[in-house]
Amino acid sequence: MSVVLTFLINTIFNLIVGLIVAKFLGPAEYGKFALAVAVMTFGQALAFEWIRQCGIRFYSERTRLEAPQVRATLDAAFLALTLLFPPIALALAFFGPKISLPRDLVALACVAAIANGLFDYRTALARARFNDGLYVRLIVTKNLLAVVMTAGGAWATGSAKVALIAGMSSLLGSIFLWRNGMADSGAGRQKADPQLARQYAGYALPIVAAIVLYQLIPLANRDLAARFYGFAETGRFALAYDLGQRAVQAIGSALDVLLFQIAVRAHDAHGEDHGKEQIARNMAAVLAILAPACVGVWIVLPSVEALIVPEAFRGPFAHFLSLMLPGLFCLAVSQFAINAVFQISRKTWPMALAALAAVLANPLFVLVLPRGTDATSLAMAQSLSFAVGLVVLIGFAQANAPQWPRGRDLVLTALASGGMAALAGPLRYSAPGLALMAAQIVLGGGFYLSMVAIFDIAGLRCVFLDASRPALVWLDRKGWLFNTR
Repeated sequence: MSVVLTFLINTIFNLIVGLIVAKFLGPAEYGKFALAVAVMTFGQALAFEWIRQCGIRFYSERTRLEAPQVRATLDAAFLALTLLFPPIALALAFFGPKISLPRDLVALACVAAIANGLFDYRTALARARFNDGLYVRLIVTKNLLAVVMTAGGAWATGSAKVALIAGMSSLLGSIFLWRNGMADSGAGRQKADPQLARQYAGYALPIVAAIVLYQLIPLANRDLAARFYGFAETGRFALAYDLGQRAVQAIGSALDVLLFQIAVRAHDAHGEDHGKEQIARNMAAVLAILAPACVGVWIVLPSVEALIVPEAFRGPFAHFLSLMLPGLFCLAVSQFAINAVFQISRKTWPMALAALAAVLANPLFVLVLPRGTDATSLAMAQSLSFAVGLVVLIGFAQANAPQWPRGRDLVLTALASGGMAALAGPLRYSAPGLALMAAQIVLGGGFYLSMVAIFDIAGLRCVFLDASRPALVWLDRKGWLFNTR
């Protein structure tokens, strides 16, 4: 549970830092910053994401003790790519195809991709070992440094370059401070196994291809927004996507880090059938949490905008995020529910093919949808493209003979989420504010929790009772529950 709590804390800090940076940079400069971050994330995924994925799948406390060549191989691969990536990336930055982002910011984003890749790799290793303490220390330290350095740099200079350098420094600072806890004795580079690296790359290549392809969609749309409407519109467009994506991805990632490892254990310990059964249960749980979360974001969006979004971004923020939310939901379902079907069987190419379908659909939607005076058509095209990817992925999964969630759980999730929207949605048109948001949360959230309590949607009621039992026993021992003495 500490990992889930840390995910939530990390998301809150990311939202806070993102809003501060947006406020002090302003729409135009934030547009440059957001496009640079998209380039950074794309470069990181292209070069280093496969190592992180292999760390999650193949590294553990057992391999740390019994198979040091696993960590040695992963570390050696990361070092080799760190040496190869900068000259290639910088050559592309200065001599490759020109995009709307200035070339010096493209070059800086490429350098930042290494720092971001290293941080994500190290935190993935801590998660794979279930070393919650180290994981929490890395995340919390990074966030504290980001508040001081990234937000502070944006406030002091109003420069996208300074904010990007400060963000990179916060990542490296956290790694440096906790470097001792991440060392594995006996996992020196001499134990690296090239054959093992090739096996890992074969496993992860389709996963990374899917991630890279999906990242191309918002990257391309940000560039189009800058070309069609200017960097200020890119900033407004990007802030809506960034904050929405971080919120949805944080929930999905927190579920994934717990549920996928459970499925891996079931598969390895009890065989393929048990693994499929666990994945079906995982799918139901992911949908039963993601669906009301996205509906809840839509319900409270006007109040969130009025309370925390910088004034220069208000109006377009809620408009764009409302259009993007369906696509963010589809992307999260693909990544955290359906992908596990292929990951558990190690047949991961359909993930890349579904992402390719989404990428090909995006320019078609951009061309077909009427272009207005703002980036509305780009937001709609983005959501529709992610939906195409999900539909194609489900088709490939069906061909893989999976075990799907119970229809009862899917229907109840849809009905309960629809009930939330019907009860609390009309309040969106009232005067926004903290009191309204609290009322919406109580009304909509209370309805959904009631449905879970009554019908045990996706087994969430049982999970909650099991998690609460130790606390209830402790309270009873203290005589604070059902005390008849």
